[in-house]
Amino acid sequence: MTPHRVGRTTVDGALEASADVEGWLTEGQARRLYAAAARVRPGGQIVELGSYRGRSTIVLASAAPPDVAVVAVDPHAGTDRGPQEIAGYEAEADEDNAAFTENLRAAGVADRVRHVRRFSQDAHPAVDGAIDLLYVDAAHRFGPALEDLTGWGGRVADGGTMLVHDAFSSVGVTLAVMRGLLLGRRFRYVGRSRTLVEYRADLAATGLPGAVANVARQLAVLPYFVWNLGLKALLVVLMARSPKRATLWPY
Repeated sequence: MTPHRVGRTTVDGALEASADVEGWLTEGQARRLYAAAARVRPGGQIVELGSYRGRSTIVLASAAPPDVAVVAVDPHAGTDRGPQEIAGYEAEADEDNAAFTENLRAAGVADRVRHVRRFSQDAHPAVDGAIDLLYVDAAHRFGPALEDLTGWGGRVADGGTMLVHDAFSSVGVTLAVMRGLLLGRRFRYVGRSRTLVEYRADLAATGLPGAVANVARQLAVLPYFVWNLGLKALLVVLMARSPKRATLWPY
């Protein structure tokens, strides 16, 4: 199979290259990822926590300027693979890793990405320096999610960007966002593409009025979270009757 990409590509090229890769990323979310990666300063660093089979990795690597490092952290251990897939998927772990490697090669970005096959909490020593763009889509349970947001989030450079997937659809991730970011004084809520939320590490410069407005903007998203919980409950019922209907979830 001939790689899609030689050198940096456009957002449409990134979408095409990642279109057939299994994963949970809408077109709007992919465009937000691409825009954030394209803004990274020369010589900067992008870190992704949770790559699965490489859909988002391809978008990030396609957008990153040539001298920007792209690091994908994913243990491919058969845990936290996707919705309701917390454990017991060890047999699929090597398949995920093989698919990840092949998908990056087919998209022409394998040489742009350094894969760290470790759990995120154990991967800090493998990543040097500050992070200009952090994309978090790893464990969705409260404890690990909070550790990612605070531990890795603390390494984001001033003015850098943090993107959090399932920020207002997963109970664990939403609680972690509320605990770690809602009242924080560093990350400013920028906006969202469905469940993908973007933060910028420049809140301190906005003073108290900016901090208050930041809390209000995040709280305004909570009705969307409640709606998502209701939708998930409905899908659980639909899945019991027809598993194919699980594809209705919009992420």
